[in-house]
Amino acid sequence: MASLPGRTPDQQNDGDTHVNRRTLLLGAGAAMTLPAIGAQAQAAQITGAGASFPNPVYQKWAEAARSAINVQVNYQSVGSGAGINQIRNRTVDFGATDAPLNATQLTEGSLLQFPTVMGSLVAIVNIPGVENDQLKLTGPILADIYLGKITRWNDPRIVAINAGLTLPNLAIAPAYRADGSGTTFVWVSYLSDVSEEFKTRVGVGTSVRFPAGTGARGNEGVAGTVRQVRGAIGYVENAYAITNRLVTTQIQNRDGNFVKPEHETFMAAAGAADWNVPGFAANVVNTAGPQSWPIVAPTFILLPTNPADAARSANVRRFFDWAFKDGDRLAQELEYIPLPQSAKDAVRAAWNRQFGA
Repeated sequence: MASLPGRTPDQQNDGDTHVNRRTLLLGAGAAMTLPAIGAQAQAAQITGAGASFPNPVYQKWAEAARSAINVQVNYQSVGSGAGINQIRNRTVDFGATDAPLNATQLTEGSLLQFPTVMGSLVAIVNIPGVENDQLKLTGPILADIYLGKITRWNDPRIVAINAGLTLPNLAIAPAYRADGSGTTFVWVSYLSDVSEEFKTRVGVGTSVRFPAGTGARGNEGVAGTVRQVRGAIGYVENAYAITNRLVTTQIQNRDGNFVKPEHETFMAAAGAADWNVPGFAANVVNTAGPQSWPIVAPTFILLPTNPADAARSANVRRFFDWAFKDGDRLAQELEYIPLPQSAKDAVRAAWNRQFGA
């Protein structure tokens, strides 16, 4: 599959400053399958910066890895754009981005790109009498809501696909991220995929101009708006919806089936991804499959192909190699989607081709 449309360096500052920017520390432990670098008696140090979306799982992996590897990691959650800039300037050992660079950008920056984990987005609503996962929506309906073309919850198009559910004559109040965000990037990538009008009028980016609705900063702002405003709808990462007990919806997938946002549908979408593309920039938005959740996306690491310090680069790979082997359960506990084994194997093969076994 092709990579998601419209990803340019200028669109990649996700600005999710609401995520806690704390340092990740890993304690001493055993060496991984990649070669150990330097004396194991003293912990090696590596630094990274970028996307806020994967920060919680990176923290969890770091905490659990303290007794497994002899590496100390300092990861700053400063947004995808800042992470890209820092790795291009070589002020960190690795960068992190939710929106992958294309082949030309990777070559120009002397960078190797690989995915680490995937996440999903969900629609959240505040409609009197509507409980979790009761409401059914389609991609075109969601696009028209954010275009301002569908304005009430008892609109005939919504009523027609929700037989047995009483929908009030209540104004729809869309909420969206006012700050630049990788979450917005994935959301509008999906809406642009299912609606040519949305693609033309709004397009794809980490910060776009929505024709309808109210902006709020961060997941907290969107969730707070939806909680407070009757008739509101918004989008957040699924992990946030679960943690905060937000009311989510079913969404119709590419095969025409209405699916709930749950682990099985997320994994079905992940399994349909084609990773055999430059930079592993797989498109997991609106993938085919009877059970696939339609809004899933990977997050990526950027690693210099010409590192100034080969030992620090190897320790970056050692950390993520550990995460690939021992981090799946922790990722799932946080509602992330682990990479398929085939993707992990392909990433390791790319490391070996670039840096040697």
